[in-house]
Formats: sequence, C-alpha cells, structure tokens
Amino acid sequence: MRKIKVLNQLFIFAIYIFIAGQATANNISVSNATITAQNTSAQTCNVEFDISWENSWRHVVNYDASWVFIKYSTDGGNTWAHATLKSSGTNPANFSRGTGTLLDIVVPADKKGAFLRRSANGAGTISTTDVQLVWDWGASGLSGGNTARVKVFAVEMVYMPQGAFYAGSGGTGTNEFTLTQITTPNAGVAGGYPTGQTAPNSSWSNGYTAFYVMKYEISQQQYVDFFNTLTNAQKTERDITGNHVTYSGKNSDAEVYRNTISWSSGNASAGANSNVACNYICWADLIAYADWAALRPMSELEFEKSCRGMANAIPNEYPWGNIVITQAEGPVQNSGAVNETASTIGDGLCNYNGTGTDIGAPLRCGFASTSDTTRRGAGAGYYAVMELGGNVWERPVTIADATGRAFTGANGDGALSANGDANTSNWPGTDAVGSGLRGGGCDSLATSVYASDRSLADSTAVHRYYYSGGRCVRTAP
Repeated sequence: MRKIKVLNQLFIFAIYIFIAGQATANNISVSNATITAQNTSAQTCNVEFDISWENSWRHVVNYDASWVFIKYSTDGGNTWAHATLKSSGTNPANFSRGTGTLLDIVVPADKKGAFLRRSANGAGTISTTDVQLVWDWGASGLSGGNTARVKVFAVEMVYMPQGAFYAGSGGTGTNEFTLTQITTPNAGVAGGYPTGQTAPNSSWSNGYTAFYVMKYEISQQQYVDFFNTLTNAQKTERDITGNHVTYSGKNSDAEVYRNTISWSSGNASAGANSNVACNYICWADLIAYADWAALRPMSELEFEKSCRGMANAIPNEYPWGNIVITQAEGPVQNSGAVNETASTIGDGLCNYNGTGTDIGAPLRCGFASTSDTTRRGAGAGYYAVMELGGNVWERPVTIADATGRAFTGANGDGALSANGDANTSNWPGTDAVGSGLRGGGCDSLATSVYASDRSLADSTAVHRYYYSGGRCVRTAP
C-alpha cells in the first residue's frame, strides 16, 4: 500500500485489487494503482493503474473491452462507495490512455466507469501502463480534508454491435420464439408472451441496440471481490455459503459442487477454485452484483443475440452455431489452476448433464478456450462470449412475464440498499418474478443448451442452486 500526500491535506491510499473472472489464457490484471494530479479547485484527482489481458481483439465488426470502475472508502475500508468520473465521451480531456497497447477510454454519460478497448484493429495481448481516469471526488461529496482508499476493478466484456438478428431457431426447443427477425429497437417477437397480454414496453432491451456483455460468467473470485466491499449487514444477505431463510444456499464453508468460497466474518476467501464459475448465485445475488458494478441484467433476447449474432438461425443450434455438442467429462485436468479444463475435447465442448464420470459441477470460466481454438472448439457464441451454453445457467429478464416486460434496461448506479439488495428501478425484484433461466448448466440435458430453448425462460427460481450463476451486460454508450 502506497500513501501519497497531496494538496490541502487530502490523503489518498491506493490499493491494488486483482480482478479474476477471466478465462484461462486471458489473465486480466490491474496493478500499480496510485493517485496523481490532485486538483483541489476542480475537486478531482487521477487514478492511475496498469492493465493487461490476453487474447484481446478488435476488427471491423466488434471487439472486446474491459469495464473498469473505482470504489472508494473514507473510513479505513469499512464501507465502500462507487466513484463517479469527471467527464464522458471517448478519451475525455485529462484522462490518459497510458503507454503500450494504444487504448480508447470510453466513458458513458452516467460516468460510473469506463470501457477500455483497442484503438485500432488488431489481436493479442493488451499491456498498457499508466492509464489515468479522472475521479470527480467533489461529486462524491468529499472535501479536501478527507482520507480515502480506492480499489480499481476490471471486468472483461464483449461489444455486441447494433443490428438485426433472429430470435427463435425454427427448431423443436421448448417454447421457442416463433422465428422472428428483430429489426428495430422496439420490435416485439412472436410467441414470447401469452396471447392477449401486454407487449414489452418500448424501452425493453430487445437486443437490437448495441450493448456489452461479460465475456465470461461471474467467477468465484469476482463474487468474493464484490462481497468484500460490502458492509456486514450486506454480507449477511449476499452470503452464498450460508443457509438463508429465503434463498437457502451452499450451507458450508467447505468445497461443495466445486464451490470453494468460505466466509464467517471479515473478508471472504475464494479458495482453490477462484477461477471456476461461481455457482449458488440466486437472482437477488446476480442483480446485486450487477447494480454494484454499474452493469445490469441481460434480457433473454440479448441472450439469443449473444449466441447467434447477426447470422441466420439454424434449427436446434447450440450457442456455438451448429448442432454438434461434446460433453465435458472428468476427471478435471489441472484442477483449480488457470489452465483447468475437462478431459474431453471436441466441437461444441460443453459442461452439461453431469452424471457418472461427467463433472456434474461448474468448471473454470473459459475452460474450453485456448489461443488456437475455433469458435466451435471453444463452445463460444458468435462474438466469442464463452459458456453461453452449459456450466452454470444464465439468468436473463424474461419476456414471458408482465414484471419482466416492464424492464427498461437501466444500468446500475454502483450503490446497493442498506441490506445489500439491488435498488435500480424497473428491474425484476429479489423474488425473481420476471426473471428466468436460459442456456442450460452442468446439470441439464442437451436440449436445454439450445440457443433458443425456453423451457425455463419464465421460471421463478429464487433459491441458490449449485447449477445457477450468471453474467451481466451494459447498454453501450
């Protein structure tokens, strides 16, 4: 920990937090965070850090990026709040793109974080030092006499470009949408909600408008990093290791279904399987994480676009774009390591239907992906989003329920309620009404992995199950 003395007796402590939630080869890292360029008249300072991740790309259609946001504490780390940046836009004034891989810094209008992306077409490892984001500490209500600590978080995302796509596959998946091309931001879809009921509101996130989606499901380390910024009351509500009166849960600090998170007091530990997709996440946990990270839940139409992209639909296709699936089987190779994988290889490698010699529990985020795997070999969506099928179930907002159809797609603001719940308007609540399950998990049949299967699309699954997890999205600036 490094202490920097700045003007007017504002002391900032820079704390480095490693953010997991990455695939085996990507190894996203934020390091060397410091505070620079204190400006007491403007009530700003720069948060400087180095960032790197592997297997990045940008081409004419889409790109990957990192969503970077800052949390700060003014009471020695007992409570943490979300920092607001000074300016919005691409490469705002006084922000620094650093040295190394040339990045663009894209700050959305709410200034709750920034997307860092390649500034030009290319592929490979991102390695950039001395990136600087301008923190508007005055907007946070701080004064020149405050003492603050900061944590810098980064989450790998994939950009989903605006454009038409197909919902439904024309196949035999349960309750599939009638094959429909979504061509405008407010287009509905046939077969998605009961006859005679109200269609989704015009601002419902139907997937046409550009958005970012997490490249991987939330990992156990990512969940712990989130959890460890909460108050004790919030931790009690978001503790997946306990046996909550409403959500139930893992009910153990030992390893259960490969979940190695433990917590009794203070900070939680991710344990040996920090890189493994986090299971035992209920809907209330997922939306709390989304709100805390200034992200949001995805809609089920955004889920289908993440699978299919703008390609034509294929009946009964899996998220990797064909009808071939290879079951991930054990024993787990390199268990707990950053290169953990299954014993099997093949097109459409997917962790599903875990029985017998099969794994029957989540694997590492991105377990099928290497630097030389194809989309199908990695089991990836059209835009290289990993594990949209299998591993842990996705948790989107459903179009099949009136509460889900009231969803406006508002992004979270970085703050939770006093008891640790999401509090963004027009999201389905903690009772999970308006949410559903898509994509299958380590427990499911192959048919549940179909990109358009909706057998549990409106399932009000309130509990913490060993096969449920999820990921978040954000509307593109």
